[in-house]
Amino acid sequence: MSVAVTYSSAQVGISAPLITVEVDVSPGLPQVLIVGLPETAVRESKDRVRAAINSSGLSFPDKRVTVNLAPADLPKSSGRYDLAIALAILAANRDIPADALDRHEFLGELSLTGQLREVRGVLPAALRETQPKRPLIVPEGNQEEAGLADLREVRLGQSLSQVVQYLNSGEPLPQATPAYRSVKAPHAIGLADVKGQQAAKRALIIAAAGQHNLLMIGPPGTGKTMLSTRLPLLLPRMSREEALESTAIASVSQQPFDARKWRERPFRTPHHTCSAAAMVGGNNPPRPGEVSLAHHGVLFLDELPEYSRNVLEVLREPLESQEIWISRAGHQVRYPADFQLLAAMNPCPCGFYGDASRECKCTADRISRYRARLSGPLLDRIDMHISMPPVPSGRLADLSRESAKGDKKIVERIQNARLTMLRRQQTVNSRLQGRAIAQHCSLRRKDQLLLEEAVQKLGISMRGCLKIIRVARTIADYCRSTEICTSHVSEALSYRQSIGQDKFT
Repeated sequence: MSVAVTYSSAQVGISAPLITVEVDVSPGLPQVLIVGLPETAVRESKDRVRAAINSSGLSFPDKRVTVNLAPADLPKSSGRYDLAIALAILAANRDIPADALDRHEFLGELSLTGQLREVRGVLPAALRETQPKRPLIVPEGNQEEAGLADLREVRLGQSLSQVVQYLNSGEPLPQATPAYRSVKAPHAIGLADVKGQQAAKRALIIAAAGQHNLLMIGPPGTGKTMLSTRLPLLLPRMSREEALESTAIASVSQQPFDARKWRERPFRTPHHTCSAAAMVGGNNPPRPGEVSLAHHGVLFLDELPEYSRNVLEVLREPLESQEIWISRAGHQVRYPADFQLLAAMNPCPCGFYGDASRECKCTADRISRYRARLSGPLLDRIDMHISMPPVPSGRLADLSRESAKGDKKIVERIQNARLTMLRRQQTVNSRLQGRAIAQHCSLRRKDQLLLEEAVQKLGISMRGCLKIIRVARTIADYCRSTEICTSHVSEALSYRQSIGQDKFT
């Protein structure tokens, strides 16, 4: 009897737990058994491995081969274990030294010709710290992604025969190099491209500074979508840790990896016909949804009431907890979901309610049913609500002379406001909780009375009241004020407009 052991890694959410691959080659009827909760793609690995070994000029043992993937209670999926299984079989057959396998980890799917195909989830595996530190060998197609993990040695293989030659003779494999770091061009901001809408621009800037959720309400053609696409360009660049976490989520999904954009904040715009599973994640094993793919970025929902009620309601949990748990039979996976929600909607089904230049043909009952698609608890979780009235046609000539000279200064002020928040409380203002709000968002007595009066008149909940205080703190930071003043509280109250108050005439 001959036993060989090597290592690989599984994919559970954005973590990559260590998998020990054990192979036993013993006398008996020629067959290959794979145990350890393998799913269909893993069970089919035996046929790919057999063909790859034979195509590489090596011999597959004509004996009973038992492959154990430990731990046995963790479900295994995909073809990521092909390379590790093939090498362990060869080591058990004494075609390569068994001690060489102990010093490495392997990821990769094998073709029938022995070539290595890229797999998902390489970045989480490359970022996982192991003791002792083992070099990770991955397919050459995962080079850009694996190169981001510069704290661990990652080697690239083209084929099974190349990896076998490396293990036998020590002929070096190429090392994954760090991916290209993109630089955002200041001239690409384009906030001045949106004509007029100064109040909406101001709200967008405040939302960008404090990472506040924002809902824009207005007739068609007022610039809601155009303004929304400018938000990611106003946000500060992600830190390396944020970028790695966001890229790890894309790595385990079906999203292509682009090394030139890995430091750019994601901007997700799911269509209003998407399902609840597409929004928060699903499938079996669970895959990340739009809320996780927008992690550390922006989730833009255009035509908000057109989304299914069920889809909108599943947003409530991640908006509060910045994470989502997906439970399936045999699987429970956590994905981070720290995104900034940006939404846009028309004031009525036809879009022209309150527009002096165009007649609204919707009945009061139809408008009421249209707005009732958005529940109170969901609206309560959106920090800022603003109206965007139509731009008067007589002002278009004046608006055409707007320039982008102030864009760079705006971005600098947003970055300075973010730095102020992080130095003071180690998080953005929208994420302040409990005692941190009392400590960093204290109000003067007259401002407390102003806020209490507004809460009573407008029927604002306690959650909404705390969001007003957080927005006021952001306005103060953007204005370089150490204290929250009356003007900051008043402006924050103006961003808590009810959907029923959006008359533009």
